[in-house]
Amino acid sequence: MVTLADIQAAQTRLAGQISHTPVVSSQTLSRRSGREIFLKLENLQTTGSFKLRGSLNKLKLLPATAKPLGVVAASAGNHAQGVAYAASLAGRPATIIMPQWASLSKQMATESYGGKVIRHGQTLAEALERAQGLAQEGLTFIHPFDDPEIIAGQGTLGLELLSDRPDLDTVLIPVGGGGLAAGVALALKESNPRIRVYGVQTELVPSAPAAFAAGHPVAVAGAPTLADGINVTRLGEHTFPILQRYLDGLALVSEDQIADAVLLLLERKKTLSEGAGAVPVAALLQQLAEADLGRRVVLVISGGNMDIPLLERVVQRGLLHSQRLLSLSVVLPDSPGSLGRLTTLLGQAGANILSLSHDRLGLDLPLQETRVKIDVETMGASHCDRIVATLTAAGYRLQKG
Repeated sequence: MVTLADIQAAQTRLAGQISHTPVVSSQTLSRRSGREIFLKLENLQTTGSFKLRGSLNKLKLLPATAKPLGVVAASAGNHAQGVAYAASLAGRPATIIMPQWASLSKQMATESYGGKVIRHGQTLAEALERAQGLAQEGLTFIHPFDDPEIIAGQGTLGLELLSDRPDLDTVLIPVGGGGLAAGVALALKESNPRIRVYGVQTELVPSAPAAFAAGHPVAVAGAPTLADGINVTRLGEHTFPILQRYLDGLALVSEDQIADAVLLLLERKKTLSEGAGAVPVAALLQQLAEADLGRRVVLVISGGNMDIPLLERVVQRGLLHSQRLLSLSVVLPDSPGSLGRLTTLLGQAGANILSLSHDRLGLDLPLQETRVKIDVETMGASHCDRIVATLTAAGYRLQKG
């Protein structure tokens, strides 16, 4: 069982080799929630996530005899980069097994930190099997979360929170396999039992509620999710009892809520968070909006490693869900001046046209009509309603989407 002394020892061990990431206030979230909201920006940690804390603590505790052979890990993202960089700091070779579909940018980042990347398997489970096979050949396997020394390293984030915000009331934290949440909850609760800690997961992979209901870790079905960093189908054997003891509650958030949270952080706080890192924001504004969280709440933004192509899609999804982006199909006469009249009405309604295309070939259209597909930027739901009402009153046939 991990203890507070283990986490304190890890903090001493890691001093000067990891970043003490900042805790900043969010006026937007404070205003919307009626509380004082702070963000623990672990996305600014070296390698872009909290994973370095546990990986480096684990590597520093390995015996010297393990040094020549090095370490091995399996990961598609943050754990890969954390282990690679930690191994370089510890002077040990690192082999990282990444599934075939792992993004090129994350492979490149892992290699830039000194890791030897081997692409293997179509699933993370297949990559893990290969890594465990190499461990049997003499390499030291570094588990992403279910290891007491990993948990202790992640728990140093909790000690940083206490030093920066000793007056905090509640912490919201992402939960995947549970290493970060277990370490932080233990550090906070053993230091100050009055602090409340809530875990947050995506509703597509609810492994924590399933484990709590069963009384032990159980596997749930996996699913593609924006929060890929917490797409873990089973809590760890070491993490579960800690979470069971110290968590005050759990919240599940939807994909649309995650996209909204990523967009809000990017737009209002100029902070890039991956989907997993943004789930505390989503929970604060939705599932935990009415919960008794006290006055001062810290949201742990656990990582910021999102591929740029994915970020573009997430932003578009967030804009659509919040109705800041309105897509319409409008049928109008195929005659001079028809399109000009439409765009004039949109301009008068305050809509900013982003894209527009003609479709004259629809089999459902009379020969004298055309369909215009148009995307407009809006100020939100009520503005969308006004735009639709304006066009409908002008006699246009509309279809959203």
